Amino acid sequence: MQAIGSSHKSGSLRHLAPLWIWGCMALGAVAATCFWLQLGLSATGYCLLIVLVLLSLLASFISSAIFSVFGAALLNYFFTEPIYSFRVSKPQDYFSLSAFLVTSIAVTTLVRRIDRVEKTQRAQAQLLDLTHDSVFVRDRNEVITSWNHAAETLYGWKKEEALGQMVDELLNTVFPLAREQIQQIFLREGHWEGELIHTRRDGTEVIVASRWTLQHDGAGNPLATLETNNDITQRKRAEELLQKSQAQYFAEAQKLSKTGSFGWNVLSGELFWSEQTFSIFEYDAAVAPNVELVRQRVHPEDIPVFEEVLAQASGSSHDFDIEHRLLFPDGRVKHLHVVAHAANGQPNNRRFIGAVMDVTRAKQTEEQLRHARSELERTSRVTALGELSASIAHEVGQPLSAIVTNGEACLRWLHRQPPNMEEIEGCVNHMTDEGNRAAEIVQRVRKLMKGAPPDRVPVAINDVVEDALALIGRDSGRQRGSPTRCLAEGLPLIMGDRVQLQQVLINLIINGLQSMASVNGKRELIIQSRLDPEGNVVVAVKDSGAGIREDNLPRLFEPFFTTRSSGMGMGLAICSSILDAHGGQIWASNNPEGGATFSFSLPPATTHEVVRI
Repeated sequence: MQAIGSSHKSGSLRHLAPLWIWGCMALGAVAATCFWLQLGLSATGYCLLIVLVLLSLLASFISSAIFSVFGAALLNYFFTEPIYSFRVSKPQDYFSLSAFLVTSIAVTTLVRRIDRVEKTQRAQAQLLDLTHDSVFVRDRNEVITSWNHAAETLYGWKKEEALGQMVDELLNTVFPLAREQIQQIFLREGHWEGELIHTRRDGTEVIVASRWTLQHDGAGNPLATLETNNDITQRKRAEELLQKSQAQYFAEAQKLSKTGSFGWNVLSGELFWSEQTFSIFEYDAAVAPNVELVRQRVHPEDIPVFEEVLAQASGSSHDFDIEHRLLFPDGRVKHLHVVAHAANGQPNNRRFIGAVMDVTRAKQTEEQLRHARSELERTSRVTALGELSASIAHEVGQPLSAIVTNGEACLRWLHRQPPNMEEIEGCVNHMTDEGNRAAEIVQRVRKLMKGAPPDRVPVAINDVVEDALALIGRDSGRQRGSPTRCLAEGLPLIMGDRVQLQQVLINLIINGLQSMASVNGKRELIIQSRLDPEGNVVVAVKDSGAGIREDNLPRLFEPFFTTRSSGMGMGLAICSSILDAHGGQIWASNNPEGGATFSFSLPPATTHEVVRI
């Protein structure tokens, strides 16, 4: 390190030594010339000062100090009494020599500083010319004082043409806000960024991303503005094309999905509709949409729902999601699904952004599906009744046989003399009871065969179990099964369709009986009812059959899936559909001791539902 330092110092001395020698020689030559011309101390001092200023442009402070001291020595030696001596005999000469020394050092220092500043500015100007962003400076009066090469290229005006011009007039600037408003923000914050539109020399417009920076003087007062502009014309045009393309795709997508969009300012009543929304409501796009136009289209039966939504939107900023119908003058009906989101929570500016979906076709499809499912359920019930025909015939035959027997007995008692009226009355009562019993059986069968829409009423699940067992009782005996009831008491009522729930139980019981048909030994079918920990009513049908293969368990409730060669695979799927419609669920599992258990759960009816019915 010492060697390096010594080398650096020696290199500096080798550079400075010639400068010092030539500088001193120049000062000596000027002093000798002035002495030969017999100039005075002051005139010679000015001449030496000129040489010192020139030398200061080449030298450092130390060199300037050395030259200043050498110049003062020359003045002392040649121009103060006694001459050819460094002594000073007159006091005023001390003042003159000191003034020369101080002035020369001060002037040379200022000259060097000015030179450095100019070099720095030139370097900065060169850097500004190298940048691709247009950069120019404008003073407090918006007059251009600096204009780089990129600005020349972007706008077409040369530096000589732009300097001294008012920037806004030269470029015909278009501002995004009022010029005064931007200036206030700029002076307050000291900078501003935004997009401007400028006009080139050839008359074409260019969009620039502009950045302004405020420059201050030493006292902190605004001095000038440095403005840099980046040409974003192509990017903005690409964005506009993209937005236009996206808007076209969005409009096409809305047409395909039959979904329109809207914006609604609740307080002002202003509505914005997309093109598809106009199409859904079948209004001309030139008409200004408003709430009254919507109200005119709403189906009279759905007006209360519509008014309720309006009231809620006027009083709060909560999202809403409703379905209602539209009624057109020609009698056509459309089903709409409307969802809206509150754009902000400001109480004085409630705005909603939403979508309007035409779900008419979906509603029609849903209705057709419901009707098809209802027919399928009825067919399934008829099929089940066909399988239970022997049992039904037996159940109906028993009361009919009893009626015949009691009728014959009644005739015999009538032929006796005197007739036994007490016995006749008993026979007639038995005949009436058996007739009612047969009528009840026929009524159950008719209900199962009907395709009427579901009738939701409070139902006791244990009664549904008893009705199902009454219809299937003889068939279970024929299958050598022995149904066992394990029904819990005090279970809450459920809201459901009695016939559909009977169908679920009959299907599950028949499946259990059929699964035990090929099993040797004891066949036992257990029907349980209970309450689970969540408060739901659970019914389980447990058999002692062959069980279910593990790989078949996940598919049991899929339509058309069956493990029997003669089955359609719809029984369990219909059961699942019925229970889903009732808000319940169904599942199956194998028993550890053999056989399988099919269980389903239903939510209890609320007090409000029971009272309403």
